[in-house]
Amino acid sequence: MPYKHISVMKEEVLRYLNCRPGKIYADCTLGGSGHARAVLEKIMPEGLLIGMDQDRDAVENAEKVLAAYPANVCIFHSNFIYLSDILSQLNIKGADGILLDLGLSLYQIEGSGRGFSFRRDEPLDMRMDTDAEMTAADLIAEADAGELERIFRDYGEERWARRIARKIASIRKQSAITSSSQLAQIVCDAIPSRPKAGTPGCSRHPATRVFMAIRIAVNRELERLEAFMEEAVGLLNPEGRLCVISFHSLEDRIVKHRMKAWEKGCICPPDFPQCVCNRKGTVRVLTRKAQQPSSDEILINPMARSAKLRAVEKLHFSTPE
Repeated sequence: MPYKHISVMKEEVLRYLNCRPGKIYADCTLGGSGHARAVLEKIMPEGLLIGMDQDRDAVENAEKVLAAYPANVCIFHSNFIYLSDILSQLNIKGADGILLDLGLSLYQIEGSGRGFSFRRDEPLDMRMDTDAEMTAADLIAEADAGELERIFRDYGEERWARRIARKIASIRKQSAITSSSQLAQIVCDAIPSRPKAGTPGCSRHPATRVFMAIRIAVNRELERLEAFMEEAVGLLNPEGRLCVISFHSLEDRIVKHRMKAWEKGCICPPDFPQCVCNRKGTVRVLTRKAQQPSSDEILINPMARSAKLRAVEKLHFSTPE
């Protein structure tokens, strides 16, 4: 199927990135390329967009969508943690703006055939980068019940993590768990009786949190976000901006805490009478509260409802961390 996706908070992204002609911007999660195309229109005629995505389907789609800008785009099949390497490869010292959109695309859910959705009967894959070795089926088959419980609890904040993990461990002794619909049914059978999803009193499918947790584990999403946020400020030019859109509390917590730490600078214990570390803030936080989509946008694109956008600007005279 065609690569379908609606980019969230496009106008807000353009505003917080402060897109200007002739500058360098990196869209590290191309997805459907909606953000990338909007940025390109703002930075023409001499600006440069570096586009990245770990999903080959997204990269192939971007090459088509952005084909009208051959002199202004460099596209890479890569995870955002390798942005530093790509900048070096291009002999670029820093970007004037960096965007991360951490959500799944509509295509990945509906068209990739990789088992991201509990509403479909597809192979249990869930890899965003199909070159990666471990699939969701591998994780379900190889992790012991304790590890599965930890994944469901820590990454999915799943109340019934232990029951679900034990149910999976029991079922897989009889036959391999290889499809998304099979796993979704196992989760439903493992938890106490409740109204069906979509009926009054139950707005969330019982397998939602488990599927999210497995996807996070398979793609090492939080680990990679932490690694990127460790070095992100160093990849920006002075007065450059970083904009991150997250879709669940675990991601947003990482982004929020790191941005606050960058702005504060000082790492002295709170009971010290005065600063002795002499570390200065390196950024100005642009979003005191996370920006969220308007009600009108959510009506048009329900997938946007949980999006949160946070942004910072690197100080002109910031000192290295």
